[in-house]
Amino acid sequence: MDTIFFLVLRRMRAPLLILIVVYAVAMAGMALIPAQDADGRPTSMSLFHAFYFVSYMSTTIGFGELPNAFTDAQRLWVSLTVFSTVAVWIYAIGNLIALLQDTTLQRAIAERRFRMRVRALSRPFYLVCGYGQTGSALVRGLTDRHLQAVVIDVDPDRINLLRLDNQREFVPALCADARSPAALESAGLSHPLCRGVVALTNVNEANLKIAIAAKLLRPKIKVICRADSHEIEANMASFGTDHIYDPFDAFALYIATAIQAPCQTLLVDWLSGFGGEALTEPRYPPTKGLWVICGYGRFGKAMYQHLKGQGFELSVIEASPHKTGIPPEGVVHGRGTEAVTLEQAEIRRAVGLVAGTDHDADNLSIIMTALDLNQDLFVIARENHIQNQELFDRVGAHAIMNPSTIIANRIRIRLVTPLLAEFSTLARFQDEEWASQLVSRIIALIDERMPYVWEVMVDEEGAFALHDDEMRHLVVTLDTLLRDPRDRDQRLCAIPLLLIRDGERFLLPELGERLEPGDHLLFCGREEAHRRMDWVLQNIHALRYVVTGESPREGPIWRWIAAWQRLR
Repeated sequence: MDTIFFLVLRRMRAPLLILIVVYAVAMAGMALIPAQDADGRPTSMSLFHAFYFVSYMSTTIGFGELPNAFTDAQRLWVSLTVFSTVAVWIYAIGNLIALLQDTTLQRAIAERRFRMRVRALSRPFYLVCGYGQTGSALVRGLTDRHLQAVVIDVDPDRINLLRLDNQREFVPALCADARSPAALESAGLSHPLCRGVVALTNVNEANLKIAIAAKLLRPKIKVICRADSHEIEANMASFGTDHIYDPFDAFALYIATAIQAPCQTLLVDWLSGFGGEALTEPRYPPTKGLWVICGYGRFGKAMYQHLKGQGFELSVIEASPHKTGIPPEGVVHGRGTEAVTLEQAEIRRAVGLVAGTDHDADNLSIIMTALDLNQDLFVIARENHIQNQELFDRVGAHAIMNPSTIIANRIRIRLVTPLLAEFSTLARFQDEEWASQLVSRIIALIDERMPYVWEVMVDEEGAFALHDDEMRHLVVTLDTLLRDPRDRDQRLCAIPLLLIRDGERFLLPELGERLEPGDHLLFCGREEAHRRMDWVLQNIHALRYVVTGESPREGPIWRWIAAWQRLR
């Protein structure tokens, strides 16, 4: 507010001073010039009447001469005053219009409005720094789960795009440099309901500075960052950044896992997807043979490292090896878009292709040319811009790596359903048979749609009915939660995936396990199962029914009807 007041005073100081001086001179002249009353006797105009007359005269309302008819001297003075006040008003209004169009004032007003909206937030929120492809995907994922987000981005076009996006929740947004501690404070870093800071800009150094500022200003807050450099990643980890995501390493590890354990990969894909969408088909990358990697940048090196660890034979194509480096096996110089380059890399006997350059057009061309030479290739494509999604879907790639989508999904899971990240880690230590059986159980519950995943916290907020004094004596098990509150003989279409109790983790807990205060549970199944389970957890009558099978009439009218039916 002080900034806005200062800007207005600075720009309107001269017009206001001139307006005051002109008004004062006009009123003084009207008061000093001799006047006549109705009988022709000499008199003078009071300052009050002079102020009143000049006020309406300068606005050209024209109520007439008062309190008496003017003399010629007064009318001459009024004529001069009319022109002077009109000119001053035009000058003042012109300056006011220019002030309202001033970008500095507009920015100050927008920042004040933004700060007021952030202070008024009444639900927990996450501060998202950067609204590019990754940030927009994350914000949409959060708002779809009815979680609040606040956005900072230095690009005004992205902020305008956010305001046009059809989000399920209102998202306050500020056009500012998130590296500035003042901007982070304005965006609610110190707000008691701020649950975490997510740095998703396209610049590693900017993400690093955001993470440092957040940890210094609020040490206990959760900080999640994107990093495309191992050096920056190590720097972030050194001062306690909670989670750091490298999209290239994450996807390369994902492919390596898909090669070793395709069923586990399919399981995690289904649980990590958006509930209700069509099920994805399992991927079966080749387990041996030659892979051709086109592009030896950050993504190419990550794929090279993980495929090399799997024992594959590798051939690398790179247009600028003097910049990216040369792998031990050597490199084929070129972009990979030409058939001759692919032939040199022995594409005809290859089992897999990685089109991983920084340019989508080159990646599309590489895939099309390679498939003409070898139709049996397992193709992995790097998609740099989400706008080209349809082209990559049509080109015939088996797996598409979009850095923004990968990071947004990983962070969304971490923020929305953190137990799913725990489950995914524990599931990697299980064998394929375990994963295959769980996939079969999920398929039996869902109707060719992605399962919904939700968490249950057994506390007063997440399970109000369990903490009611009348319900404390009831024995509530996992099997109880899986009973339909409309018909307890029917089971809900849900599977308990993980139970955390006193720091211990139990995969696929037994249905006879009794619930205890503080238990944290992860379920998957149909969306309607989530709603009905929540009904049991929050409604004491529904809980009593699924536990005992009894549904007593609570209200006086229902009790009277029940008594009347017994008498009949």
